[in-house]
Amino acid sequence: MDEEKRKEFLRLFGLQIRKIRTEKRKLSLRELASRCDVEHSKIAKIEKGQIRIQLPTVFELAEGLNVHPRELFNFKFEIDDKDLKLLKG
Repeated sequence: MDEEKRKEFLRLFGLQIRKIRTEKRKLSLRELASRCDVEHSKIAKIEKGQIRIQLPTVFELAEGLNVHPRELFNFKFEIDDKDLKLLKG
């Protein structure tokens, strides 16, 4: 997967976090941070797609938002055959 696709994935993931936090849960960044073990400044960077995160952070965010982790990835992202081959090894 090329760098542009990675950036787009991070951006879309961040938008999904923001959408759930603001529209579904009506939480501020600080409120979400108090519900999980992630600093509010890091959450802001995640929502802007500025940083990569690890799976434990995904779990923390899901817990803080009170959603299943798969809901954080419930957004449309196009992947082509070349990218699928790379992912499969």
